[in-house]
Amino acid sequence: MRYILLLLTPLLLFSKVHYAKVEPLESITLKSAVSAQVIVAKIDLEGKRVHSSTIIKLDEKLDKVKLSSSRASLKLIKSMITTNRKILSALKESLDRQEEYYSRISNIVSASKSQKDNAFYTFTNTKTQYFSTKEKIDSLKKQKLDLEFEIARLKDSISKKTITIHNKFLNHLLVHKGDFVNMGTPLAELKDLTSAKLVLFLESEELKDIKKKTIYINDKATRYKVSKIWAVTDKKFISSYRTEIIIKNPKESFSKLLKVELK
Repeated sequence: MRYILLLLTPLLLFSKVHYAKVEPLESITLKSAVSAQVIVAKIDLEGKRVHSSTIIKLDEKLDKVKLSSSRASLKLIKSMITTNRKILSALKESLDRQEEYYSRISNIVSASKSQKDNAFYTFTNTKTQYFSTKEKIDSLKKQKLDLEFEIARLKDSISKKTITIHNKFLNHLLVHKGDFVNMGTPLAELKDLTSAKLVLFLESEELKDIKKKTIYINDKATRYKVSKIWAVTDKKFISSYRTEIIIKNPKESFSKLLKVELK
């Protein structure tokens, strides 16, 4: 019996009991991407796990009016481009004929000067109309691109005015209905509930071969491994190293203390 006790003594010396609080893996501060007035702020969800819900909604009425107007303008611009392309096609046909006629009459010795002048003026006027219409089409294309960009910007702005969260803990709602927020204003503080972490402060002796050790939580062996070890000692616990263990989909309540051993 004495022989067995001697074998277990080294293991017991290096298997210290730790207690770690279950903490959310990540804390998130949501900030406004636009400037607008808050029209919905679900303060009643504060301090709760939110599976799927809109927590904040910003005023989007003006954006929707602008979006409707821009879409109508885009439709009109597209119609104008189509019409002017037809005009350009007709002008090209007329220009080719006018050029051919002017070239032919210019070489006819019997043709009068006024005939030649009229052919030249008709040809140059048609040419001017052709290039003017072509320039108009290019201008309309530029307006089309500007409107498409404006529509995309408005759709993006509208999408950012509805703040919906999924499977997050709403720690603090930082705005209320009626508040006006600017771009960058903090809106809410969230905690990610999909994973959690246990923070331990281990001495250098406990870190030896730590990757090979089994982690026991509440006296039960787990498959978890230490995911992160700080390279320097902690400012508060000056002889210990901060260590984190990631727990996927924790069933335990956050802030609950768990017994942790590494053997």
